[in-house]
Amino acid sequence: MERGDSPQKPENEEEKQMQRNEYLDLRDQYKPVSVKLAVIAESPPDSDLYFYKAGRRSEALFAALTKLAGLDPLAFATKEDGLHEFARRGWILVDATYEPVNKLSKSRRRQIICRDYQLLHADLEQITPSQVVPLLLIKENVCRILEPRLVQDGFNVLNRGVVLPFPSTGQQTKFWNEVRTIPEFRYS
Repeated sequence: MERGDSPQKPENEEEKQMQRNEYLDLRDQYKPVSVKLAVIAESPPDSDLYFYKAGRRSEALFAALTKLAGLDPLAFATKEDGLHEFARRGWILVDATYEPVNKLSKSRRRQIICRDYQLLHADLEQITPSQVVPLLLIKENVCRILEPRLVQDGFNVLNRGVVLPFPSTGQQTKFWNEVRTIPEFRYS
């Protein structure tokens, strides 16, 4: 798959695994040499705006996370340049599931995130083998569903009860206000 291509919508379990692999291939092009922070989000969107896909530097999640990393998203010539700098700083975005769930009901989203927890766990163990790398959870359902499980499984979750909204659709100010309440979080 080329850097600008988006995975196709899966029809069956085999296609879902292929889609997951395609998203991971896009992410792995920007994988840090040494991970210092893993940001856990819900899923790739059911659109062309996947965080690790070439696109606009002004995309909500890209803009918020690069700013959070102490970068100016618009200072880069391309989104890809920003993704390389994001990785150079040791940051990685990991999705709770690689099945786009943003257009599904809340209960169906929860089911899919719970169903894919073992895949997320395995992914995080591969990325952060010692489990000491801090995790920052984004989006209300991700925080509420995953924080207890990740903490129980020994991961270093920074949120500690702080629920970060997705930094889009009018939630940007709340996102920044809530991030500032996480004492262990440090900008790069």
